[in-house]
Amino acid sequence: MKFLNNKIGIDLGTCNSVVFIPGKGAVLEEPSVVAVALAENKILAVGTEAKEMTGRTPDTIRVYRPLKDGVIADYRITEAMLRYFIERAGGRFRLLKPELMIGVPAGITSTERRAVIEAGMAAGAKAVFVAKEPILAAIGASIPINSCSGHMIVDIGGGTSEVAVISLGGLVLSKSLRIAGDKLDEDIIYFSQEEYKLLVGERMAEDIKIGIGSACPSSKDERTPKEMPLRGRNLVTGLPEEIMVSEEAIRHALEKSVRQIVDTIKATIEETPPELLADIMSSGIYLSGGGALLKGLDVLINKETRILTKIIDDPLTAVVRGAGMVLENLDELREVLVNTELLEPPK
Repeated sequence: MKFLNNKIGIDLGTCNSVVFIPGKGAVLEEPSVVAVALAENKILAVGTEAKEMTGRTPDTIRVYRPLKDGVIADYRITEAMLRYFIERAGGRFRLLKPELMIGVPAGITSTERRAVIEAGMAAGAKAVFVAKEPILAAIGASIPINSCSGHMIVDIGGGTSEVAVISLGGLVLSKSLRIAGDKLDEDIIYFSQEEYKLLVGERMAEDIKIGIGSACPSSKDERTPKEMPLRGRNLVTGLPEEIMVSEEAIRHALEKSVRQIVDTIKATIEETPPELLADIMSSGIYLSGGGALLKGLDVLINKETRILTKIIDDPLTAVVRGAGMVLENLDELREVLVNTELLEPPK
């Protein structure tokens, strides 16, 4: 019965959050957005409904994204969002408080980690476990992390891109870069202002990124130029305007940020012990997270590193699938948790 399930995995992302219930899979995927009525200090909407309000609210309503760069920026709003996810996943009248497994960035500080745990407990959890997102993504991708072979995974989310080398169940090496999906949206907004004197919103920028964003030119069999309408306000006339923007122009807008992600991967490779690097050359580089879906990114990384690069199946849910698998096998996979002695509530 739905309300008897007491285990929930949550990929608490900067842009989107995914909720996983063992045995059922990903049951909920919604934007990490909350709308608040300022006068009453009341939560009006969470997730998709709140995102629809972005850029359209009166002065009395504010839309928050409570996570920044993969960590909590607003504790109270994050707590409300977690409570909403728990209720949606398990039912408002559940009999048991759930155990939560939450993925956190590899570079998270102890204070940031504690904020995640406390927000989960305040939202109604019986216990909160946290594990590093690259390891959860690897587990979700069925990579044998406990073997003595080395594996490299690149998790590109909304707020952070994380590059990790995993062996024997732990992180041998990891680098975290606060350039990911959000930064790519910002790049498109800045490019539109500089190149076309057009002010566009976050949603328009995200639509363009998904529609024609790319990391490298299309292959020979896709030579037809791709374009999309870019709509915003002309900064000179102050009037609404629509122009057609090309895939090549957007690739140029994203080039600097994409280059930084690729350079971080190359820097990680340079620091990887030779034995593990030999394993990675054999198994390849795995891409997960929403950013893995940027067209041509795997091709560019392959070209730059000379290592086979592959996008894992359903990269958007890899972290939360891993969280669910850890919850189902907590005794066997307890070593992937971060500071387990801090995670149980007081007796």
